[in-house]
Amino acid sequence: MLIRTHNCGQLRETNIGATVRLAGWVNAYRGHGTGLVFIDLRDRYGVTQVVFDGEQHDPDTMKLADHLRNEDVIAVEGTVRIRVGGENPKLVTGKVEVVVSKFEVLGKTDPLPFLPDDSGSGGKLANEDIRGKYRYIDLRRPAMQHILSSRHRLYQSTRRYFDENGFLEIETPILYKSTPEGAREFLVPSRNVPGSWYALPQSPQLFKQILMVAGCDRYMQICRCFRDEDPRADRQAEFTQIDLEMSFVRREQVMEMMEGFVRRLWKDMCGYDVPPIPRMPYREAMERFGIDRPDTRYGLEITDISEVAARTDAAFFTETLAKGADRPRFNSKRGVVKAIRIPGGAEKLTRKLTDGYHEFVRSFGAGGCAAVKVNAQGDFETGIAKFLAPVKNELFAVLGLRPGDTVLFVADLYAVATKALGELRQKVARDIGLIPKPGSEGGPWNFLFVIDFPMFERDKESGRWIAMHHPFTAPRDDQADAFVHADVNDEITIESIVSAGYDIVLNGQEIAGGSIRIHDRTVQSKVFQLLGMTPEQAREKFSFLLEALSYGAPPHGGIAFGLDRLVMNFVGTANIRDVIAFPKTQTGQDLMTSAPSKATDEQLRDVFVKSTHEPPRG
Repeated sequence: MLIRTHNCGQLRETNIGATVRLAGWVNAYRGHGTGLVFIDLRDRYGVTQVVFDGEQHDPDTMKLADHLRNEDVIAVEGTVRIRVGGENPKLVTGKVEVVVSKFEVLGKTDPLPFLPDDSGSGGKLANEDIRGKYRYIDLRRPAMQHILSSRHRLYQSTRRYFDENGFLEIETPILYKSTPEGAREFLVPSRNVPGSWYALPQSPQLFKQILMVAGCDRYMQICRCFRDEDPRADRQAEFTQIDLEMSFVRREQVMEMMEGFVRRLWKDMCGYDVPPIPRMPYREAMERFGIDRPDTRYGLEITDISEVAARTDAAFFTETLAKGADRPRFNSKRGVVKAIRIPGGAEKLTRKLTDGYHEFVRSFGAGGCAAVKVNAQGDFETGIAKFLAPVKNELFAVLGLRPGDTVLFVADLYAVATKALGELRQKVARDIGLIPKPGSEGGPWNFLFVIDFPMFERDKESGRWIAMHHPFTAPRDDQADAFVHADVNDEITIESIVSAGYDIVLNGQEIAGGSIRIHDRTVQSKVFQLLGMTPEQAREKFSFLLEALSYGAPPHGGIAFGLDRLVMNFVGTANIRDVIAFPKTQTGQDLMTSAPSKATDEQLRDVFVKSTHEPPRG
């Protein structure tokens, strides 16, 4: 017998009088003691009320119905009628109900660790670890079913758009070669080649470039990527990205194609028409917002007041400004003084908060944060007010100050002051409630292309050059000659080289990053040299890429979208574990399957590996 003819979110008034079969989980049970039993039957499509009437069933059947409990699995057959007692407006099926003529218990449940109810017990969801252990129950929640459905719709919208635009969906290997792309890799021992290891891919970057050399022209893939780094709320060690590459293109063509994708995706997912996405150079983003992924939904912009600060008597300003004074304006080691105007801050920010900001910026390497208030008479008071009196009018003009404002200052080297104020800006916005709360569809949506990134930056720990995007990013067209002819020891020139990279930022979160790639073997070799690789090391790690570039490589570029982060935005969650069917914990564990788990001695011998881990004694 067919188990179901309809799903539990399908029946409407047009079905009245029809005989139907439904199957699902008991979502709620109500026994009225009058020979009637009401069951809310649930599947992933919705909920339908079904009714057991003692006048139509023998006592044994009613007894069986009376013993149904939440999460039992049943199938019913019955007739659709108008819901007796009035409509339930909370259900799309709320105008009808099914009077059961036959039913079958398909699966009884043991006592449950928690109910798959979005409101949870007492209005609070079960502990996340418990929900992770019993993920198959947690995934029954309507909210989780909605997330899985949204993720599926995102996949389909993605594939349709890129198929329409001539992209080929091509799979790339999961068992990969270890390459220095930034994050720590997951390693897999080889049984057939003793002592050798595969690495799981951090991204398909090298393979998609090889595909461009191979003439595939336009490539896309929804792929799994792996990075052995500490998880956080919006990051997992195992994640999914939408990976793309195009041949015979310049930067603007790639950006136009991806802007079209963003526009299609938001229209398909939530009916939103994305306006033209503005472009902002990296340097402007850092100057105004102190971060390369600025949240432009609120103000609190940063202003460089170094010229004004130099005319004060404040030694902590003037001494800072003397550092690296002969360096270019945006050089990371030049001293600067920067400030943020907080409109109405005199009332919104307590002394406790402003004192806390001093310690907050110190955690990012800055010496501290000074604060002043503008009183009702338009004078500075508290903090460093006495030092600012000689330049009061200039500061009012530069910062646009008004009575009731607060100003926060940081004086330090350019890189440190910019980073500290960029983080402080976000903290202040949270403290005074400037960040909009997501609506039912996740918005409001503020998109931004950030472009013209530096190619290289100094690693804080080693002091060596590292690629800001990755080692395969090309210099911007007008920077190519300067890079090729630059002395690798010329720090100021190297730091000033601008790349052909681009990121897409949404509400202060990077949702995609890409670049035009290097297609010239000589340029690629020089990048490896600058990053501290000898020619032998470069050949060992990237010989196949360097060889491919020597056999006629087209200009090409691409981008990768973080698919999990896209879903997070559409469903309005800040926790990446909500949007992955089977996520890992903060320590990389799968609580449901108890992975990772120990391997047997035999398994280790098969792959020529011996554990050096010593279990704790006692």
